Amino acid sequence: MKIVSTNQAPAAIGPYSQGIIAGNLFYSSGQIPLTAEGELVTGDIAEQTHQVFKNLKAVLEEAGASLESVVKATVFLKDMNSFAAFNDVYGHYFAEHKPARSCVEVARLPKDVLVEIEVIALIK
Repeated sequence: MKIVSTNQAPAAIGPYSQGIIAGNLFYSSGQIPLTAEGELVTGDIAEQTHQVFKNLKAVLEEAGASLESVVKATVFLKDMNSFAAFNDVYGHYFAEHKPARSCVEVARLPKDVLVEIEVIALIK
């Protein structure tokens, strides 16, 4: 296994890694809408989702993967009523390539954000 770490995404805020490579798969930790400098994006679900994807792209690139190599995404939403707005942004990043996905509403997310996403991707 190999730990993936980049300063182009927020540092881990606990005892975990930004991601792990195991064999030919990359497993990301959940990404929330923090900038690489650790600033919280406090906008609406669309703004927060764009920041999450910026973070995911950074850790995927560091791992030698990309959004096009994602095979599974797991999405955690604070409020399922924001699903349509979230899904519009999500579809911008996964327009042609559509990985498997789970999306669930949760009671609370770190730093009270609106969205967290983790992915599994094939290494190129």
